[in-house]
This record gives sequence, structure tokens and C-alpha cells, in this order.
Amino acid sequence: MTPLISTLTAFGAALRDRLRDVRDDPERGSLSVEQVIITVALIGIAVALVAVIANAVSSRSAEIQ
Repeated sequence: MTPLISTLTAFGAALRDRLRDVRDDPERGSLSVEQVIITVALIGIAVALVAVIANAVSSRSAEIQ
């Protein structure tokens, strides 16, 4: 679970930095609602996929013992 938390923390920090860059540079443009929704959906899919894989690995390791 620690690698998942570390990965999500790093991803969140990168996203925060990107959003700060966009906010601080007004000529670059802003994020549209569509981009935010797509980003949130992709993050949700990634988290769900990690949870499914972690669950599968846990159940397989329980069967091995």
C-alpha cells in the first residue's frame, strides 16, 4: 500500500505544480471543465485499477501459503 500512496503523492504534487504554472501564466490559457473532468476520470480509473491488481495479488498470495 505504501508504493500506491507514494505514487499518488508524487502524481498529486506534479498536478499541483502544473496547475500553479497555468494559474501564474495568464496568457497560457486556463483548464477547461472538460479537461478537469477527463483528468479526474483517468485518476479514478488508475486508482481503481491499482486496487483491483492489489486485491488480486493479495488473494493469490493467500492461496500460495
